[in-house]
Amino acid sequence: MRAEKQGLPFALTARVYFEDTDAGGIVYYVNYLKFMERARTELVRSLGFDQSVLQRENIIFVVHSVAARYHAPAQLDDELVVTAAVLELKRASVRFTQRVTRADGQLLCEGEVLVACVSGDRYRPRAIPAALVEAFASTIVVNEVEAERGEAERAS
Repeated sequence: MRAEKQGLPFALTARVYFEDTDAGGIVYYVNYLKFMERARTELVRSLGFDQSVLQRENIIFVVHSVAARYHAPAQLDDELVVTAAVLELKRASVRFTQRVTRADGQLLCEGEVLVACVSGDRYRPRAIPAALVEAFASTIVVNEVEAERGEAERAS
C-alpha cells in the first residue's frame, strides 16, 4: 500500500490511558514521544513496509535526535491525533515533523525527529533501501503550513 495523498501527513488516533499520565493527571511529557514513535511506525506500515521484516533484512531505524515543544496538556481519556510527515530525506536518515493534537484540533505538542538507518548487526549507518526512499519521498511535506492544511482538509 502506498500513501494516498502526496505531501499530506500521516495521522494516527490514540487514546490517553491512566498509564500515560503523571501524578497531576496530565500526560507525562516523555509519553508524547511514545505517541510520535507509534505514528512513525504506522506511517512506515501504511507505506507497505513491516519493521520486523526490515529488521530481518538487517535494517533498523534509530532516533538520532528530537526537538519537542509543548503547548497544552492532554488528560485522561482524551482522543489524540498524532501526525507524521517527512521533512527531509537523505541517504541514511529521515527527518520527520510531528504534531500531537486533541481530536478537537487543539495543538498539544509538536516536534521534529531525526531517524537514522543503521545495520542491525553493527549499528553502523547504511543507505535506506531504494523502495523505502521512494515511499518516503511520497510523504515529504514542503513546510508546516502545507502539513497544517492537510490536517484541515482531513478534518472537514
